[in-house]
Amino acid sequence: MKSFVEYSSDSDFSIHNIPFGVAVFNKEYIGCCTRIGDQIIDLATLYDLGYFEEIEGFGDNVFEAYTLNEFIELGKPVTNAVRLKIQELLQEGSTLSKDEKTIEEAFYELDQVKMMMPVHIPNYTDFYSSIEHATNVGKMFRDPANALLPNWKHLPVGYHGRASSIVVSGTEINRPKGQMKPADVEKPIFGPCKQLDFELEMAFIINKNTEMGESISTKDAEDAIFGMVVFNDWSARDIQSWEYVPLGPFLAKNFGSSISPWVVTLEALEPFRTASPTQDPEVLDYLKFEGDKNYDINLEVYLQPENGEQNLICESNYKHMYWNMTQQLAHHTVNGCNVEVGDLYASGTISGSDPKSFGSMLELTWRGQNPIQLNNGEERKFINDNDTVTMKAWAEKDGVRVGFGEVSGKIIPAN
Repeated sequence: MKSFVEYSSDSDFSIHNIPFGVAVFNKEYIGCCTRIGDQIIDLATLYDLGYFEEIEGFGDNVFEAYTLNEFIELGKPVTNAVRLKIQELLQEGSTLSKDEKTIEEAFYELDQVKMMMPVHIPNYTDFYSSIEHATNVGKMFRDPANALLPNWKHLPVGYHGRASSIVVSGTEINRPKGQMKPADVEKPIFGPCKQLDFELEMAFIINKNTEMGESISTKDAEDAIFGMVVFNDWSARDIQSWEYVPLGPFLAKNFGSSISPWVVTLEALEPFRTASPTQDPEVLDYLKFEGDKNYDINLEVYLQPENGEQNLICESNYKHMYWNMTQQLAHHTVNGCNVEVGDLYASGTISGSDPKSFGSMLELTWRGQNPIQLNNGEERKFINDNDTVTMKAWAEKDGVRVGFGEVSGKIIPAN
């Protein structure tokens, strides 16, 4: 496929992608959109001009909404057909390629739009599905010889997080305050977090509602997953280590999480499927699956100090995940937990076996023992005020590139 829209060979937003997002156009109105190269396309305008008339089940102009939820809820027969139609329209020689009036009305440059939260997220769950990450944390905080807890290889561990504080890329994050108990003091202290961290994650978004009592099998899980985003699960390590026993993360996690503005569909990621790691011991029947359920997605993390350059500090890959998305969703719903359109499920920190692939400062500096050296001569054990963390994700194979763009967030001083 070749598009009539020109873009560079290393663009995340090739004609093979066709992601979905929500933007403010010319500071005037909000609508759903897609992207090819550096062109943002107003899908509500394409709808009004009749470009989606032939698609069955696509009635009202849901692209006029302020989120993708109404579009996503139409289900894959419709959303897949819309994506393929957009792909067709963007090819050389298409009807749209010759429609200069529509191109003028519906196509925008990057500086003419501001990206918004792509979906309304009713519920958010964070998993803990990288065996390398879980092992590293276990070595640091528990017995190195028994780093994984007894349940870890039998089920996808997770917890319910805070949906209201998930924000789109570019939103500043206030350093959280809370209780901490340093090892050298008798009683806890209160103040701004001193060990602020990022967590490199991916997340998937649900396209359907279920009733309480229903469950979604590993076989049916992909039909319920619209697409994926890059996810930064900001973490206050010193607050977390004091509060998390016995019920798990609370204030250390709920102050903010950041997502990329573009949702990349599972269909766009189809060429990049890869085998999952071998799971030993064998999992219970409801967690068994067939086929390749992991995805070969390259991941990078950059740290940029105020008025400084970006420093590449982590290179990882989503294919490392021990528990895949179908298993995560099957486990989440096996007890009859209902899901809602727009629900977001994060992978947990994605780390590989190479120290350069560790997906958090906690691991990269080994709890501050081995500070990272920056280009400007500074060092970091954790994230400082006015540091910006940027995560990038893309897949590439046989000349086809599909990417997510980036999720970026700057830490500002505590209120």
